[in-house]
Amino acid sequence: MWNASGGLPKGVPMASKKLLGMLNDAIAGELQVALQYMWQHVQWKGVKHFAVKDEFKTIGIEEMKHAEAIAERLFYLGGTPTTKPEPISVGSSLKEMLTTDKKDEEETIKLYREIIALAAKEGDLTTAHLFTEILGDEEGHHDTFQSLLEEI
Repeated sequence: MWNASGGLPKGVPMASKKLLGMLNDAIAGELQVALQYMWQHVQWKGVKHFAVKDEFKTIGIEEMKHAEAIAERLFYLGGTPTTKPEPISVGSSLKEMLTTDKKDEEETIKLYREIIALAAKEGDLTTAHLFTEILGDEEGHHDTFQSLLEEI
């Protein structure tokens, strides 16, 4: 992928430092919620747990796939993907978990809309497309957590 002088080969899009940083922020967030949702899946107990435990696991796996896709894109653009997640908050009650998860998804949706706009402005349609696809998943996650909160 790299040419002899250590730079990207001709034809590989250049991304601004701001966009590269935002992609790393996205990776850190995806790692955070992947772990957070998985631990919520593992640690929550009680009757209500059975109604949501599989959702936590399924969404946690989806978030890890997002982290991987974003890391691959960042690396292609010449960046180094972070391995450090944002702070994880498992919560001690189902309502606390879902409220935190809903808020995390809202922050992610806001960031991804900003990434899409910046990538499009820079002419990086591949990054804009990747985040448009992931944004649809994140909006679905937000809807899931919002719906579950309405039921408890």
